Amino acid sequence: MSNANTKVGFFREQVWDFAPHERSPLPGSPANPEHPTNRRVIYGMIGVLIGVTAGLGTALIAVNLPYLQGSLGLYQNEIAWLPAVYVMTNVPAGIMLIKYRQQFGLRSFCLIFQGLYCVICLAHVFAGGFAAAIAVRAASGIAGSALTTLALNYMIQAFPAKWRLKSIAVGIAVPQLAIPIARLFSSDLLAFDQWRTLYLFEFGLAAISFSAIAIVRLPPAVHEEAFEWMDLPTVALFTAALTLLCAVLAQGRWVWWFDSPWIGWALAASIPLFGVVFVIEFHRSNPIIDMRWLGTLNFLRFFLIGTIARIVLSEQTYGSVGLLNALGTSNEQLYIFSALTVIAAAAGVVVSALLISPGHITQPVALAIGIVAVAAYFDSYSSSLTRAPQLYFTQILIAFSTTLYIGPAILIGFTEVLIAGGKHLTSFIVLFSTTQSLGGLIGTALLSTVQAQREKLHSFDITQHLTSTDPQVARAIENGATIAIHPILDPALRAAHGLEALSQRVTIEANVLAYNDVFELVSVLSAFTACLLLFLIAKRWWKTHRTATAAIAAAAEHRA
Repeated sequence: MSNANTKVGFFREQVWDFAPHERSPLPGSPANPEHPTNRRVIYGMIGVLIGVTAGLGTALIAVNLPYLQGSLGLYQNEIAWLPAVYVMTNVPAGIMLIKYRQQFGLRSFCLIFQGLYCVICLAHVFAGGFAAAIAVRAASGIAGSALTTLALNYMIQAFPAKWRLKSIAVGIAVPQLAIPIARLFSSDLLAFDQWRTLYLFEFGLAAISFSAIAIVRLPPAVHEEAFEWMDLPTVALFTAALTLLCAVLAQGRWVWWFDSPWIGWALAASIPLFGVVFVIEFHRSNPIIDMRWLGTLNFLRFFLIGTIARIVLSEQTYGSVGLLNALGTSNEQLYIFSALTVIAAAAGVVVSALLISPGHITQPVALAIGIVAVAAYFDSYSSSLTRAPQLYFTQILIAFSTTLYIGPAILIGFTEVLIAGGKHLTSFIVLFSTTQSLGGLIGTALLSTVQAQREKLHSFDITQHLTSTDPQVARAIENGATIAIHPILDPALRAAHGLEALSQRVTIEANVLAYNDVFELVSVLSAFTACLLLFLIAKRWWKTHRTATAAIAAAAEHRA
């Protein structure tokens, strides 16, 4: 390998002469030359940095929504827009990034949009409000798409070529560390200057990542003409349809699914828009999304399993933390809980890299989802006395499963892309990013809706069995009245205070029972997905076994 041009523009890639075996099989992907050990270490450190940065900004928002709602002065339905806006821009940006890097390279895209992200973050520190928060999340979605891809490519450079699958598994899994890391220290950030410190920290990470990208270049890639004029209507219509669907998923829980007409109209409008995208792409000779390829049984199955897996992995981000918050536990009281989940998630990255091999890609995914099924089942026996220590073990398992799952999951489809020569890369990226991003929104929407409905049912059921003549109810009312800070001498006020305390107790118990129902649902969905994966593994093994047996029999017959 030799450098052919030492003077290169800031946004341009360097020009190198690579040996044929060092060139990437995918246009737009960096070449894979041999690097000295110190350079590999630098690539690996930068890969971890920008991988965590890719998801940490939105993770900081996601784990602090109740606190940000108050400090930013927003309603619940307004603060719910922030995670949704990230998805609205992240998925379409991923589509355009594939085409852009094939034609112009990855470096300029990352520097331009990462720089824009830094500017908007810094501006939001000085100009608060709902509009500024939305703008930051939109920019974060675009930059996050680029940083996730960039983290993967830096991580590939950090490993020798013989460990290519392991490097992909690590590069994909690292951004998943963002949620447990955000929960570990975000409370301390909020304590300084509420939301401003949070956004200032996000800006700092973005600026450091921008500097690392600018200073340490990736090896250049082979470029080719990629954009076509028909890409524009496809991306525009897909973005519009996705935006409407994300809006429904984000707002349905708060404005309620059947009470707001715009929810129905938005959902109804998104369906024909997706249909138009399907028709356009189906009839294109060089589609940006190959509908015929994605319509095969293998990829429909991949879409189903990927979406369900993302839904059940919401057990930790919504279920367990939601239960603890309902029981009065705040983020600052979850320090040990968060530290343990960070360690478990990091262990999942390592184990995923160790287990992955060309013949064993589906097995780690089945193992991860099976672990979630068992952990969620144990969580379904929670009570009003449950606190974080009682959930340490199960949440360690789920955090471990989250990072164990993601790397092998993308490799299941990525191997099919490489077999096809890489021409379906954009189609696969669209499918995978859609399943993961929408799966997260669907998971939160589904679990929160189930929890809200079951809480009402359990609350009604509990109150139906409470009568003033019941000695236990009378004792509970009296005990509630004695908890007052100042003694209450008026019997009527004492009774009212006791009833209020009893009502709060009923609400807590109903919430706990509702979260237990959520955990049961997650356990059932996880068990179903794990069994489906085991069936596919067994089917593939049986097919391979039959083929091998037939080959041996044919060879024996030939010799005879």
